Amino acid sequence: MTQTTTKMAVQGTEVLIEGQGEEAIVCIHGWPDTHRLWDRTVQALQGRYRCVRFTLPGFEGPPPQGQRALTLAELTARLLAIVGAVSPGQPVTLLLHDWGCVFGYELAARHPERVARIVAVDIGDARSPRFLKTLGAKPKLMIVFYQFWLAKCWVLGRFFSARFADYWTRMMARLLGSPTPQASIHWYMNYPYAMTWLRLGGGLGGLAPFAPHCPMLYVYGQRKPFMFHSQAWVDELNAKPCSRAVGLPTGHWVMVEQPQAYESELLGWLGR
Repeated sequence: MTQTTTKMAVQGTEVLIEGQGEEAIVCIHGWPDTHRLWDRTVQALQGRYRCVRFTLPGFEGPPPQGQRALTLAELTARLLAIVGAVSPGQPVTLLLHDWGCVFGYELAARHPERVARIVAVDIGDARSPRFLKTLGAKPKLMIVFYQFWLAKCWVLGRFFSARFADYWTRMMARLLGSPTPQASIHWYMNYPYAMTWLRLGGGLGGLAPFAPHCPMLYVYGQRKPFMFHSQAWVDELNAKPCSRAVGLPTGHWVMVEQPQAYESELLGWLGR
């Protein structure tokens, strides 16, 4: 059965709503993706759930001349407004990947009453001191190298040359194995890294500590130079009723590399 797509604008962000069902699943992507990351996932879910997706503010185009970047609080408020617009009467399920996990966790930590369940892909407690203690020197250097590279590309694109900034951003995306079409990748998508390393928009120092307050599914890729979670994170989730952590033989973009296995885990857990 063909599903219709409803569109709405929430504080300047175009939001797509597809599928049917009382429960809304709000999908938040990461770098260097757009709402198109969830194309196949939405096809699998839309027969049972209302799937809500959008391109993150700042990922849809370069900031207008003279306009400052969104702060963490403003971005969180935008996400909260989207949740309120698509599901005013009940909390939602968050479906998160990469930077979508960071921003989705912030939303859940600040407004737990609006989040009923969380599905996170490949980013666990990556911002916790516990995780950092598990990393050796080489993984730490790798993280600093690629993230600072992308932060500098944001500055290059914003103030000097968008063409060269796109070129170097796309080079890093290839090195990291991104499945996103190169033509869809742009320097302005790097703003979370500029927030991290250059304190763009006030930085990320105000992130709330996150511990899941609700049932959570965590799916991660096992074929990477390093994980984005501690083993304690996995163990704690698997010890909680109604929560689950599972690894699949993929890299970072689990839903693209092993879509059938990922969708099986997702649908099975949501249906319990």
